[in-house]
Amino acid sequence: MDQLESISEKIRTQFDAKTTARDQALVHARALTRSCSQAIRAVHRDDDESMAAQLNEAKDLADQLRKAVAAYPDLYFAGYTQDSLKEFVEANITCALIKNQAMPEPQDLDVEANTYLNGLSEVVGELRRRCLDILRNGYSQEAERLLTQMDDIYAVLVTMDYPDAITNGLRRQTDIARSIIEKTRGDITVSIRGEHLEKALSKLSEQLTGGSGPAAPKLSRSIDEAEE
Repeated sequence: MDQLESISEKIRTQFDAKTTARDQALVHARALTRSCSQAIRAVHRDDDESMAAQLNEAKDLADQLRKAVAAYPDLYFAGYTQDSLKEFVEANITCALIKNQAMPEPQDLDVEANTYLNGLSEVVGELRRRCLDILRNGYSQEAERLLTQMDDIYAVLVTMDYPDAITNGLRRQTDIARSIIEKTRGDITVSIRGEHLEKALSKLSEQLTGGSGPAAPKLSRSIDEAEE
């Protein structure tokens, strides 16, 4: 019985240490997710100072999270740990692409490959949000640039045809990304056509009020331009 008590005491000590590590990881994971969300919010508001501060804080929190679970691989690969690191990936890539900077790689963020790809897939939604913000003020080449980035992301994701056990459900995220991209492409197309129509109508108005030549032929040409 003395031997059994000794064994059980060692197990309790191990469990206590692991429970402490888990509790710390949960605290860091929640804080990391919050900081990443605030970084994305800042970049959409063009608040570069706040964005940089939140990304730096997120990096520190990600380091603390990894350190807390370093001795426990099962805690490191647990859902809450990898989900928060996925948010870390999403925040860093979103901010880089919106600011037209180089995209960080997995080794730069110190994350697993499947976590990186799942974070990358969620960037598409944030880029759509940015495009819609831009289109509220009319068509812009910046929206086209971001759409190209979205296409490039999807082109990579769709080639990762591996079992979900390897990619952690990436296939579903890829399908969602494709849907988001098609909606965004449609929104940009509508915006372009609206701008062309507005220009054609403005030109038509100038022709009709300028008194230069017959109105009918000019009306026909302007309508044809608007339809194009």
